[in-house]
Amino acid sequence: MDDAPWPAGAATGIGSLPGTDPLEAARIVLGELPDLPHLPELPARGVGADIIGRTAALLVDLPVELVPAGYRTAAHVGKDHRRGVDFLRRDLDAFEEAAEGRAPKTVKVQAAGPWTLTANVELARGHRVLTDKGALREFAASLTEGLARHAAEVAKRTGARVVVQLDEPTLPAVLRGLLPTPSKLGTVAAVPEPDARALLASVIEGVGVDVVVHCCAAEPPITLLREAGAKAIAFDVSVLDAGRWDEVGEAWEERTALFLGLTPSLDPGRPPTLRELAKPALDLVDRLGFPRSILAAHALPTPACGMAGASAAWVRRALALTRDTGKAFLEPPEDW
Repeated sequence: MDDAPWPAGAATGIGSLPGTDPLEAARIVLGELPDLPHLPELPARGVGADIIGRTAALLVDLPVELVPAGYRTAAHVGKDHRRGVDFLRRDLDAFEEAAEGRAPKTVKVQAAGPWTLTANVELARGHRVLTDKGALREFAASLTEGLARHAAEVAKRTGARVVVQLDEPTLPAVLRGLLPTPSKLGTVAAVPEPDARALLASVIEGVGVDVVVHCCAAEPPITLLREAGAKAIAFDVSVLDAGRWDEVGEAWEERTALFLGLTPSLDPGRPPTLRELAKPALDLVDRLGFPRSILAAHALPTPACGMAGASAAWVRRALALTRDTGKAFLEPPEDW
């Protein structure tokens, strides 16, 4: 990968892990994914540790609180915001402690992307933030500033190059107009692709570090994400719609890295072999007519999606298998 912040043969995680102990989670990630460890997310801790609450804690001058309907903008900083900030601080403290003596060269951090964030936070009157153009721009700018500050803090604390992952699981619904209105009697108007791309591009450019965009839906908008400036695009290979294969090929032709979700996020009962794990990636490459060596040059294996629902035993095994798959991309076994 041209000027990639990770070495060939690297692997990484998506973000979430089970449990509530940030030090233990950091030790697992640093031990199993040394080439591109990520700051673990532990949503089992509750409010403020989930994807929206955690990202809201990064916002600058835009407090958010939890109400019965979900997250909503607030007039003042409250306990929900402070809780999210505290979780982030504890996570970074734990990661810094776990990294002593084995400082990584690159660290990945995760947050909700602007479309997923604004689709899941309401304004005071109950409408989603993304339905108000002024509020949408304000949230995007605040998120950009908060992510830049967070990346700088992580770099300062770890001495590592930082990669930001924007999670956009809601983006396909935003583009297709599938989000329900507050009354549940209709849906929010679809956002045109040029508008979605432009807003996402403004965040990617403004963060100031390499950005990965993750979407584990069956139809991730790969071309939109690539054109918005993503250094890499992450998706679940097992659910990828065949209609997106050409976009995968175009991404590789443009030297965009792909984070391929291959390892099951939940315990499958019988641990798969490396060949079984790699098969969907190998099949995809063969269908598209690329040499298999492109997997070493422009791909990284990951779990299929977040692993918050996995057992502790499977997390260790899955991350080890993911790491070994990355090494196998670099030096394929003879039976591949």
